[in-house]
Amino acid sequence: MTELQVPTILDFQARVEDVDLGIIRGKNILTTLSEEELSALKENIASTVLTPGDNQYDEIRTIWNAMIDRKPGVIVQCEKVVDVAPSIAFARKHDLEITIRGAGHNIAGNSISDGGLLIDFSLMKQVNVNTTTNRATVEPGATLGDFDAAVQKYGLATSVGINSTTGIAGLTLGGGFGWLTRKYGMTVDNLLSVNLVTVDGESISASATENTDLFWAIRGGGGNFGVITQFEYALHPIGPNVLAGLVVYPLEQARQVLKRYREFTSTAPEDMTVWSVMRKAPPLPFLPEDVHGKEVVVLAFMYAGDPPQGAELADILKSFGEPYGDHIGVMSYIEWQQSFDPLLTPGARNYWKSHNFTKLADDALDIMIEYAGTLPSPQCEIFIAHISGAANRVAADAMAYGARDTQYVLNVHARWDNAADDDTCISWSRDFFKATKPYASTGAYVNFMTEEEGDRVESAYGANYERLVEVKRKYDPGNILHMNQNIKP
Repeated sequence: MTELQVPTILDFQARVEDVDLGIIRGKNILTTLSEEELSALKENIASTVLTPGDNQYDEIRTIWNAMIDRKPGVIVQCEKVVDVAPSIAFARKHDLEITIRGAGHNIAGNSISDGGLLIDFSLMKQVNVNTTTNRATVEPGATLGDFDAAVQKYGLATSVGINSTTGIAGLTLGGGFGWLTRKYGMTVDNLLSVNLVTVDGESISASATENTDLFWAIRGGGGNFGVITQFEYALHPIGPNVLAGLVVYPLEQARQVLKRYREFTSTAPEDMTVWSVMRKAPPLPFLPEDVHGKEVVVLAFMYAGDPPQGAELADILKSFGEPYGDHIGVMSYIEWQQSFDPLLTPGARNYWKSHNFTKLADDALDIMIEYAGTLPSPQCEIFIAHISGAANRVAADAMAYGARDTQYVLNVHARWDNAADDDTCISWSRDFFKATKPYASTGAYVNFMTEEEGDRVESAYGANYERLVEVKRKYDPGNILHMNQNIKP
């Protein structure tokens, strides 16, 4: 019998856990599988099985955040739902850590581990739209771009994120918010049902009428309870055109702009969503060249109603100070959903920290402005997402996502290219996070939490945590699915 080491231990010898930074850069994990064992897996499923050295192995194991560089022992590139259960069974039999990859966009890198078994859904991205019921069923490998393209053919949409390369699965399981949240709630508020495979290999469904405890938990509780193989969403009429765009102000005007922003968003109609972003100005074509690279405050907005009705509101945004420039107009909803993709391309190093806020205190704004003046790289940014509205009208215990008093979500998004800048960028993020903590409200948005924040999981779910533990004990008592913001049974 020929032994195959998957992956080779030498690949990991130089990669150790960086305790000081709290980031898992690699683990000394040696998975030894025989060729016969791998052949048995391949014979038991129709999907492609990859190991180190195979074509596409490196492509599939590479995820959006370049800080995560891990080598799974086995990749099952699922093409059919029926291959999920035997993949789980194989991993359990051989004591392999299980990870699930949809689009590989999560910040924490939980979709991949060294030496484990990766269930990859990148080939399963079909979106089926029912225009009679205004519902869509979606496979777990679909990106937001895949989803938007399919539903916008019929002038429909639902509340999802703002970057088209984000995976629908991870976004949904952590809560999900974007340009339609004020009008239609969180992504999980629009989730109607799921199909999933349990750690015991059972295929089940969960909805408001079936396995209701599980349906409660997966709406915000992440991938703790099973491997989701299909999502079903409610759809709403949107577009095809919306009024959207940017207004860019000098950072020197940030205090007055953000105070006006705070006042404006407190009374803005729910058709309108405005986020503020502090960063160095990218080379936007509507900005003078000498503004490129300067610290700025950007107001990014979308009006989800009839575009002419939003024009007056857009003009108000231009009156908060003396802007460097603006680019506002009618565009397709899909085009707007892709507008920020150039700033969020794969291959950069990313580290995030996030707080919820019920209000934006003057002192908190001052701290944000102070740190925006010391950005450690041209790609770093501080953004405030305004999500109040429909999302606040859902009871805090209606589902696992319970931060229903949140008016704003703050994310400090550190992003850079060179590993030599890790300490500087991460320290800046952590210092900012600590400085703004006294002004934050309870809870946390788990999709923005890094791998090191496992001790924050309980507080992120607050009063809903103990109920989540009960559901975890029922569906995954052995904590087989622990590569997530983990709820320990």
